[in-house]
Amino acid sequence: MSEEIVLEAQSISKFFGTITALNDVNLKITKGEVLGVVGDNGAGKSTLMKVLSGLYKQSEGSLFFSGNKVNLNSPRDSQNLGLEMVYQDLALAGNLPIGDNIFLGREPVKKVGPFNFLDHTKRKQLTEEHLAKLKINVKSADQKVEELSGGQRQAVAIARATAFNAKIVIMDEPTAALAVKEVGKVLDLILNLKSLGVSVIVISHRMDDIFSVCDRVMALFQGTNFAESLLKDTSRDEVIGWIMGKKD
Repeated sequence: MSEEIVLEAQSISKFFGTITALNDVNLKITKGEVLGVVGDNGAGKSTLMKVLSGLYKQSEGSLFFSGNKVNLNSPRDSQNLGLEMVYQDLALAGNLPIGDNIFLGREPVKKVGPFNFLDHTKRKQLTEEHLAKLKINVKSADQKVEELSGGQRQAVAIARATAFNAKIVIMDEPTAALAVKEVGKVLDLILNLKSLGVSVIVISHRMDDIFSVCDRVMALFQGTNFAESLLKDTSRDEVIGWIMGKKD
């Protein structure tokens, strides 16, 4: 894990009318680090991630990517900087093959005279190479997503998020809807991203997930930073206490 800071949020606040969803929140993540973000419902986790991904504009504060201050006006802005978000509902097209889902809207094309055509052969090749790089096992790159298990669908969503040189991936409850046997495969995929130098932010209520893959954990409480620690310096009971707003 590098000490190079790839993303930093400084003094982020977000107001919705008279409601304060975030108040002076700070976050940073280094290259190849897995950061766990925990907090009860309404703690501000989702709002913070939507600010980081460009879906919401912060009311106050600054965002820095690789040390450069940036203004995000849409998710496309954050994607262009190398940040991708994998939402809990995955947003996959079940009736389309794996490759189509991974390259949806960004398909490789081949030029014939003045015309551009979808390059299906290239798309299949790139899909197979990317799945192999991430150690994702499926029957075929042409298999429809609706035929996949929950864990495989999560893997495809992660593959889509990392297909275009992502530097940071945010995952919202990546194992929440999975059978026990599939959870381990998704956690292994997160560790594989880490080994490839990708930074990962994991939002999860599952302490097993946090303590299996994260290097560091930060807790939000009522829209503010509450506590933060390297995983090796804390315990499950302490982190659970943070979620409830308790410190020793």
